Amino acid sequence: MKIKDRIALQFTLLVAGVLLLFSIVIYSVSEHYRQEEFYDRLRSRARTTCRLLVKVKGIDKDLLKAIDQNTLSEMLDEKVLIFDARNELIYSSVDDKLLTYHTSLLNDVREKQYMEFHQGENEVIGLLYQEGDDPLVVLASAYDTFGHSKLQNLKSTLGWGLLAGIAVTVGLGIYFASNALRPISRINAQVSLITAQNLSQKLDEGNRKDEIAQLAINFNTVLYRLNKAFEQQKSFVSHASHELRTPLAALKSEIQLGQRFNKDNPEIEEVFANLFSDTERLISITNNLLFLARSYENMGNMKTSHIHIEDLAFVAKEELLSSHPDYNVVIDYETIPENENETVIEGNEELLKRVFTNLLDNACKYSSDHTAQILISSNEQSCIVKVRDRGIGISAEDLPHIFNPFFRSSNAAELPGFGIGLSICQRIVELHHGTISVTSEVGQGSEFQLQLHHI
Repeated sequence: MKIKDRIALQFTLLVAGVLLLFSIVIYSVSEHYRQEEFYDRLRSRARTTCRLLVKVKGIDKDLLKAIDQNTLSEMLDEKVLIFDARNELIYSSVDDKLLTYHTSLLNDVREKQYMEFHQGENEVIGLLYQEGDDPLVVLASAYDTFGHSKLQNLKSTLGWGLLAGIAVTVGLGIYFASNALRPISRINAQVSLITAQNLSQKLDEGNRKDEIAQLAINFNTVLYRLNKAFEQQKSFVSHASHELRTPLAALKSEIQLGQRFNKDNPEIEEVFANLFSDTERLISITNNLLFLARSYENMGNMKTSHIHIEDLAFVAKEELLSSHPDYNVVIDYETIPENENETVIEGNEELLKRVFTNLLDNACKYSSDHTAQILISSNEQSCIVKVRDRGIGISAEDLPHIFNPFFRSSNAAELPGFGIGLSICQRIVELHHGTISVTSEVGQGSEFQLQLHHI
């Protein structure tokens, strides 16, 4: 889950919890107030009935019942029962609806003098009336229609209010979380554009005061140190390679001169031949390292032109066959382009020719028949070149590392090579904003695929 969504969810749950707690408190207080008010009304009705029955002369039970029945509209299902000291019913406000009671209940009322309880949906009060000659026990019961109706309306209002509050909270949570994290999203977007080729690029440091600005400042500091380390490394490799070229060239000349004057001693000739071979290897490694280092330095000054992929493939083939006549290279279309521009790219011809030459050289060198195949195709955006062979192949364990400098596949250790060619190819393709990938199976061969944007 994204931080933005997590913040919005936590904020929503917090506010929803507060709103729910607030709603429960409001409803509970309202319910308690309704009960207290209704119990007061029942108690007042019970006292009034007893007072009329005991103290007012001229009012008998029938008249009192008529008075009660004419006021029943005030409280639904109202019942008032009055008992004497012998727990005998001496008055009932209605005849058809009796209040259920037990002698133990009447005794409890006499003991406690006042009780409140529920009987079904009705609220009931028990009261000991002692203003007359004999103490009377009064039970009054009714259903609070108006109070329950108000509570139901309150419950609906609180429920809908809670849902509306949660909905608004979700929207506000997402909005404020997005606003709060927008600087981080901006930093992420800027970081995604930083590669090994533009480590000097800096992040926007904003107001340089808040935590996100401090994050950007610290990241810029790390980028500066990283860029400095890269520059030092590239400078060292470039200078070291350049300085090694002169003594190596002199050493090669001395070896060739020694070979010229020592043709009569086979042992010395063999020593000179080995020295010459090793010197050639050192010169090749040095030139490749120098090329890698300078490719980073000159990436902004690379001269480009329109290049036909087919022409480039034939030039690379001729150059390879001139030094290896026993090699065989087949060039063909995998799909015929609809127009000639689909195989025309913008790039540096010498660099791309080196990519083709390296890939063809590897394909022929690691194949028993010394044969490589180039297949050219295109789509709406890219020109695709596949270099295929039927050689020794690359193991699945070695494939992720095949473009690393100086890495050599485990099954190619016995064959000549330095492990720099593929890393140079990858570097050149990246300079042209393309991609290079490989699929391979041990014993079946390999296929390197280049994708370069056509014009």
